[in-house]
Amino acid sequence: MLWPQAVKDRIKTGNDREMVHSYPYRSACPSTVWADLVEGATAELFFAGFTNYFFWTQVPQFSETIRRKAEAGCRVRFLLGDPEGEVTRQREAIEDVALTVSTRIRTTLEHLDRLGPAEGVETRFSSSLDAINHVSLSVFRFDHEALVTPHLARLVGHDSPLLHLRRQGDGGMFDRFAEHGEELWERGKPRQP
Repeated sequence: MLWPQAVKDRIKTGNDREMVHSYPYRSACPSTVWADLVEGATAELFFAGFTNYFFWTQVPQFSETIRRKAEAGCRVRFLLGDPEGEVTRQREAIEDVALTVSTRIRTTLEHLDRLGPAEGVETRFSSSLDAINHVSLSVFRFDHEALVTPHLARLVGHDSPLLHLRRQGDGGMFDRFAEHGEELWERGKPRQP
């Protein structure tokens, strides 16, 4: 009774509270958001994009940061698509861009290989059966926050929308997307540098 309806309509309640921000394009999310989330994570960094290559251009000193995080006890995981996989080839034909999906995956692998053996940094390829589910939805976790990109039709990741989520309780959007990433991870194939 004390709050006018206009104010009530603007206050987030329930699972709505988990939505921090939305962007019509992943590329519209400021690089400072990515860098701050990576830097702020202390327990869990999970990069479950199909290629993940843009982190090395988006986040300053990304390799050094993930090495430092892993050495401090943060679990760092990369889930990638298989650069030789059928879904990768199909996606390349759909996107039809010069910087191919397999090239973007190999760029990530090259950067990870340059880290050398880094305790606490794990890499897997999504299973061939899960690849279609992986290529269509990227989930990037930073402790209890996530950036999620549902990929649209023929668009590359940076042209698809992005949701910034912060976990507020059990069973919300954050948990749903986190569970998706974990399921793909569990069935993924470990990759040695």
